[in-house]
Amino acid sequence: MTEPAVVAVARLTREITADLDPGRLAGFYQDLHRHPELSFREHRTAAKLALRLRAAGYEVTEGVARTGVVGVLVNGDGPVVWLRGDMDALPVREATGLPYASTVEGLMHACGHDLHVTWLAAAAEALAAAREAWSGTLVVVGQPAEEAGGGAAAMVADGIHTRFPRPDVLFGQHAAPGLAGFYPHTPGLTLSASDDVEVVVHGVGGHGSRPESTVDPVVTAAYVVTRLQTVVAREIAASESVVLSVGSFHAGTSSNIIPAEARLGLNVRTQDTRVRERVLAAVRRVVEGECAAAGCPVPPEITVHPGCPVTVNDAALDGEIAAVHGELFGEHTVFDFGQALGSEDFSLLAPAGVPYDYWYVTSTRAPVWEAAPGEGLREKVDGVPGNHSPLFAPDLSVLVPGVRTLVSAALSRLTS
Repeated sequence: MTEPAVVAVARLTREITADLDPGRLAGFYQDLHRHPELSFREHRTAAKLALRLRAAGYEVTEGVARTGVVGVLVNGDGPVVWLRGDMDALPVREATGLPYASTVEGLMHACGHDLHVTWLAAAAEALAAAREAWSGTLVVVGQPAEEAGGGAAAMVADGIHTRFPRPDVLFGQHAAPGLAGFYPHTPGLTLSASDDVEVVVHGVGGHGSRPESTVDPVVTAAYVVTRLQTVVAREIAASESVVLSVGSFHAGTSSNIIPAEARLGLNVRTQDTRVRERVLAAVRRVVEGECAAAGCPVPPEITVHPGCPVTVNDAALDGEIAAVHGELFGEHTVFDFGQALGSEDFSLLAPAGVPYDYWYVTSTRAPVWEAAPGEGLREKVDGVPGNHSPLFAPDLSVLVPGVRTLVSAALSRLTS
């Protein structure tokens, strides 16, 4: 985009969103926050989004991939722009103490997807109300089950690319820790691939007083956990970004019974296909080797569940949207935070060859940010409640700007 085009999009965005009601946005957001729903169970959330899209004039389809919502607004000739927001919450017990905290025991919107739905609904309404100012087709996607990792793939399997207008461009954004008021953009690789690995170690169970008559899967699995820590440290070059974490370890039911099996849950984050293959091969080798060394009677079960692919922003597109956001909010508010080891299934919604852009909206309240230890951005980010924390509590000041980031991205194509 030329500089005049960037300025024009920013100006039009301000005009279109000038009448946004912060109170209405807050009310909708707080209602969603009070009623979190897990992956593929977002029935109430989806219904709320669908209701607002219909009222704004969209042709709405519900039940896409079970609980997904797709709204289509055809407004003359022009490109097809997709805006995506994910809807699911997490099995986290909220500890924020907010007056609008979760009312569902053990569940919480700890990743900001309630913000995402609020932004998406309001952006869709603002663009629909100003349809005389742009031309093209707008497709609004309420995606289920991002946290479970299967939502985008399920929507593709349910025909989202054939049942609805094919996108020319796809946009998405995510709430993130960081002093509210910034809009990080990263051209190219921005998020990592994620794979889950399920391991079952088979031993021989028995009485805790006679360990010599057993093959203890707890000890064997413990050796597996310890040895896995060397995979990244000793087998992967320091220049590569890799995380291998053991997130679950389950074995036994009583302190005086040696169980017959132990189960491990692993998560692997990588940014390169060859490195991914090397890490997964090393995991298999370590597990099989430790089980063989322990004399397990049956080989271990190792199941790899492919999760999210890497997220690679189209560099030119990201540069254009970053320029628009800089014009909207000030050049100092947009910066490149770099590659992250977090993962997203967002990119699966883009058919092959379709460019996409995915950016962040920082959301930490100023007092929390100022109280965090450290000096630089990265030091302070580590000291504030981030995504998936039971203390994650976005600043309500981000409600209006988060609508404008989506509106401006859509207008960058619909007015060109």
